[in-house]
This record gives sequence, structure tokens and C-alpha cells, in this order.
Amino acid sequence: MEIKKIVKIAILLLFATNTQAQDHIFSQFYNAPIYLNPALTGQFDATFRMNMTYRNQWSSIAGELSYITASADLKLPNGAGGVGIIANSSSEGMAALKKNSIAGVYSYIVGDDRFSASFGLQAGVTNRSLDFDKLVFSDQLDPRLGFTGGSTQAEQPFSNSKYYFDTGAGANFIYGDFMLGGSLLHLNKPDESFTGSKVPTPVRTAIYTSYKLALNDDEMMLIPSVVYYNQAKATAISAGMQFKYNGVNAGLWYRTGGDYKANAVVLSFIFDIFTNRNRNQKMRLGVSHDAPMNKLNYGNTSGTTELSVGFETGESRQQQFGAGQCFKFY
Repeated sequence: MEIKKIVKIAILLLFATNTQAQDHIFSQFYNAPIYLNPALTGQFDATFRMNMTYRNQWSSIAGELSYITASADLKLPNGAGGVGIIANSSSEGMAALKKNSIAGVYSYIVGDDRFSASFGLQAGVTNRSLDFDKLVFSDQLDPRLGFTGGSTQAEQPFSNSKYYFDTGAGANFIYGDFMLGGSLLHLNKPDESFTGSKVPTPVRTAIYTSYKLALNDDEMMLIPSVVYYNQAKATAISAGMQFKYNGVNAGLWYRTGGDYKANAVVLSFIFDIFTNRNRNQKMRLGVSHDAPMNKLNYGNTSGTTELSVGFETGESRQQQFGAGQCFKFY
């Protein structure tokens, strides 16, 4: 590896141990609904649901950047809301900067067939860890030989592992064919520092809206959506549209970065495999690919790929109080 690349990676990883971390975002946000907003817990046309999404980011860049989110939620009787659990795992960089979390989620839903409002809460535990021995510092580099493998005089962190309590909340509103929602994660701003100096986790904000335009009853539809993310100084906007025909869904998305300039174009495909239509059972398979449009171009990164799988089972209840409408947006 070139010495310049080693230095860049070392600097990035060093800052990662002392600066405010930012959460990953999924291009297939519609296949990770609870990660987007705990208020979407229990909003589906069945009794039980499971989702898992895997993201492999910039596979050509040295150091792993991978993210997994898995969730399971149960719809409460009479469309009163839902309860569930969500787990997240990430691995970033050559120093194995890892973050693992698990949380319980709950939502309460009110409304009718035309309008519904849901309010969600999330609470859990997160562990953040780092393998300090894999970091590379300037005193381990030789201008001619590159990495020498010797010891470093850099001060080691106070701890290589950090546990903290984490909370979040959100709300979601549906009126006819229009949906609007938002969430706030890390509300308690937990300390995630390895050094002993307090570094609060910045609040992650997500605001989204979708509109369902039926072209042929519910068999064929267009679903335009916009999602806004903000965490500390990081901002992203994802805007695009899905074309859904029965169990096949194709989407095209345009994402901007913090300067509102082009960041990536995303192409997605989703396939709903129905196992029993009468009981609303189905399996959902999704794949998407991001093509970068900024300085981290496609040739340097090979883009980003996401894979998702979901399963819903159980009988649809007659009194949904509007909660069953949400799944039709994605």
C-alpha cells in the first residue's frame, strides 16, 4: 500500500476514536422501517414481521465498511400498535472500529381507515469497541520503507470498549395516500468516548414523506419519497421514486451530501414472494447499488451494495384503525 494511503487511513481512524461518530444510513430505508423510525413498529398487514438489511460500502477501499440491521416486531391486537426488537452491527476501518446495539421498540397507533397517527419509543444498550493495535501512526512510517511495524509513542485510549444506554422516539402520520414522519435517535446523547473525555453522541434526525399514486387500483403504483437526515454536521437528502407492480418494485434514487451536491445515484429492485395471499404471508427480497457521484468516484470505491430480506406472516385483522395502510408505501 502506498505511504500516502497509509497516512490517510491512520488519520481517519485516529479521528474516529475522538470525534463524534455518525450513524450509517440505508439506501433501502423502506426495508429497514424500524431503523428509520420506531413509530413504524407494528405497521404492516400481518401479525409478525422480520427484516434484515446488509450494507457493504465502498468495497474497493482498504478497511471494511459493513453494516447490518435486523428487527422483529409484533402487531398488537385491534391495530393498537406494536412491540419489537432491533439489533445493529457495524465494522469500520482497518482498526476494527465496531458498534453493536440492541433495543426494544414500542408504538401506539390511533386513527381510522382514512387517517392514522403512530408514536414510537426505543431504548437499548450499545457497545463501541476499537482494536488500538491495528492503528498506524506517523512514528511507525518510514519515508522510503513505508510501515515499519515498530511500536508507537502515541497515547493509548482510556478504554478499548464502551457501553452506554441509548434512547429514541418518533412519530408517523398517514392521511389517505400521503405519509409524513420523523424520528430522533440518541435523545439522551450518550457518551461514546474511548479517551475518558466526554464525547456525546449527536442526535440523529430523520424526516421523510411519501405519496402513493395508484395507477391501477393497488396492483400498479408510483411511490415518490424524500428522506432528510441530519446528525451533527452531516446532512443527506435522498429523493426518488418506486414503481410497484404486484410483487415487483423498481426504484431510482438521487442522494445529496452535506453541501447539497450530488453524492450518489441508487438503483433498487424488490421482489415480494407471496406464500399465502389469503393470510397475508410473504417474503421480501431486495437489492440496491449506489454509484458515487462525488470525489469518491466509482472507480476508486466500486460503489455500495445493499441486500435485504423480510418476512411477514399471520392473518390480517379486520379492524386495522389505519395501521395497515403504511406497508403500501414500501
